[in-house]
Amino acid sequence: MDILREPRVTLIARPQFLEPAHLPVQWQGDASDGERIAEFAGRLCYMSQHNPAGRTTAEYLRNILRQGHGSVFEHASYVVLIEGISRSCSHELVRHRAGWGYSQLSQRYVDESHAAFVMPPAIQGDEALEAAWTRQIEAAQAAYVAAVEQLMARYEWVENKVHRRKLAREAARSVLPNATEVKIVASANVRAWRTMLELRLGEGAELEIRRMAVACLRVLTQEAPALFDDFEIFRSEEGGEAGRVGFHKV
Repeated sequence: MDILREPRVTLIARPQFLEPAHLPVQWQGDASDGERIAEFAGRLCYMSQHNPAGRTTAEYLRNILRQGHGSVFEHASYVVLIEGISRSCSHELVRHRAGWGYSQLSQRYVDESHAAFVMPPAIQGDEALEAAWTRQIEAAQAAYVAAVEQLMARYEWVENKVHRRKLAREAARSVLPNATEVKIVASANVRAWRTMLELRLGEGAELEIRRMAVACLRVLTQEAPALFDDFEIFRSEEGGEAGRVGFHKV
């Protein structure tokens, strides 16, 4: 049985910008495709492709953030693979709907006999709490394995083995805890990403999803700094990391 203590966030898709030959922009400075898409969309609104102020992409987008013109950020989307979060955390994440898409591991089809479990941040570091939590998780996993075996026997008359396993697993999963690990592909446009991050990075956010949001922010900032570098990560009062945004609800 694997016990996970940190999430893992992997960027798996990014925007590709194809500049129209008849509307070229006089670009200044280096930028990622996602950043250029946002700048192009903003310049189209005012037909300022000639870049009269001579701004770099980073400077242009900073001004957009300052003015709160977030609609141009809806054109650039990023897709990440998130691992090492609990089902409890994923259920919080999927409450974000507008601008988002999700594909999550199905406990109905996947055998969880060797599932991993995510230890809550609040428990980590306390030896007694960790030991008690681990015993509870071990008991739940054992209950799942036993339930699958019993249900497979009960549905022995079902000839289709795939359907028989599905019947067993979909019932047995009811004993698995919220701490069971989830793998999920999440996609969102930049405006949706920024909204989620602003809400989930704050010190009042639930600890595990806040930890996940910090990991997502680091990946996104590395990929497209001009779209996310107004966020700041800091140490919160209880010792974990939290974040704040420079430009509120763009």
